[in-house]
This record gives sequence, structure tokens and C-alpha cells, in this order.
Amino acid sequence: MRILLTNDDGIHAPGLEALYKALAAPERPLGEVVWPVAPLTVQSATSHGVTFHTPLMVSEERINPSLTGLAVDGRPADCVKLAICSLWPERFGRGSRPDLVISGMNAGANVGINTIYSGTVAAALEAAFLGVPSIAVSLHLGKGPPDFARAAAWARRVIDRILDGGLGKGSPLSPHQCLSINLPVCDSVTEPRSAAEPEVRVCPMNTHGLVDAYERRVSPGGDVYYWAAGSGLDFRGADPGTDVAEILRRHITVTPLVYDLTDRAGMERWSRRFPAGG
Repeated sequence: MRILLTNDDGIHAPGLEALYKALAAPERPLGEVVWPVAPLTVQSATSHGVTFHTPLMVSEERINPSLTGLAVDGRPADCVKLAICSLWPERFGRGSRPDLVISGMNAGANVGINTIYSGTVAAALEAAFLGVPSIAVSLHLGKGPPDFARAAAWARRVIDRILDGGLGKGSPLSPHQCLSINLPVCDSVTEPRSAAEPEVRVCPMNTHGLVDAYERRVSPGGDVYYWAAGSGLDFRGADPGTDVAEILRRHITVTPLVYDLTDRAGMERWSRRFPAGG
């Protein structure tokens, strides 16, 4: 298996390095290739933006003394589009593409409406749209520094279960399929290392809005501006059994995602308003 690893926190993010180590562990590698191609700079909450009118500069970056990856001066979806269309075949041969795209590990949960804002999820959805199965991995942050290595070990075990039986025809994770994994808080302040490993819950996305907040400020020149002051995980509600409710119960959540935004239930209603030939 050959894996393209990306994220939205940037090529030097500790979550990406931790996830790489978990996927490429010498004693039990998930595949023969795990290749990082990630944004040069932090691109959190850039959603599915792509670049058209400026060049996408690419550079090789050293992630640690024994690992390098390609940094793209663009957004997460740019990284996946460019990697699948150009960078991957340039490195591994014309016509080749990754078997799987994994995006993460993001520093911050991507549950509820944040699923739509997330660059991490956008990168995974872009891969699925292009016909490469994908998995997004995000970590809920707590009061202390996140234990990325421990969280990456959790993620690896969930990914192993997802891939049990392999990829391809008959696999639950087939081309155009995307799963979003969210890991609960994992730090020594909020959750001691002695705490039991979280259970996995397959659940839908919570659809209640965020409680947005903005702080009004005035610049030295007298200009008024606003600074986002919401927590990012303060929702107006959390329905039982949804990703928000389950991650707050310290469960690992797995949510299948689609990129088709069509309101299927509304198709018939609107077709009656605009009948064919009418």
C-alpha cells in the first residue's frame, strides 16, 4: 500500500510527524510508502479553497533528521490535487497514484460544523473526489500539551480496523469514500496515561451551529476591527449520538463523509416547480 500523507497544520506540524511514525513504524509499517506532501504554512479553517491565480511553489522540507516531505505553498486541497495529478506520478511513475490519502493529525477536533470549515477534512474529501479513498484524522485538544504520539497510536489502531481486508473491490473504503476520525483529548493534564483507551463510535455529524463571538477592537489609527473570540467547540446544541456528543464522552468517532452537496430530498419538490419542458 502506498499512502499520501497531508494535513492543514503545515509540513512541520507535530501531528503530521506523529502520524507518520505510527503509519511507517519499522516493526509494522502500514504500507511500503508513506509520503508527506503538506502545506508550507498553517492553513487551518481554509476549508476547500484552491489556488488558481498564483503559482504553487514546491520545496523539499526536512521534518526530522530522517524524514523529508514536500511543502506546497498553498492550501490543503491544493496539496492533494497537485500531488495526485503531478507530484506523485513524477516521483513514482507516469500513471501512478497513491492507494490511500490520510490527512492529519490535526491539532483540534473537526466535529460538527467544523467538518465543513476544516482544511484537514477538505484534503481528504478532495482525494475521494479524485477517486482515491481517504481518511481524515483530528485530535480534540484539552488543557495540556497534546500527546500526539499516543493519539497517533490510537489512530493507527482505528485505521487498521478500517483497512481490515484491504482496499479495492469489496472493501468498505473504496474509491470516492472518505472517513473522518476524531480522537478525544489526549494529554497528561486532562487524561492520565493510565486512562483506558477510548472506544470507537460510528456516528453522524452534529448539525447545530456554533456560538460565535467576536471582540471589537480599535487600532492605533482609529480603525475598528473584530477578532474571533469563540472557542470553536461551543455548539448551540449537541444531539445524542452525534460526533460532538460522542467525542465529549471521550469516544473516538468515525464519520463517513460525502462531497455531493445535493439535497436529494428536495429534488422532487423543486422538479415539480420547474417541470421538464416547462
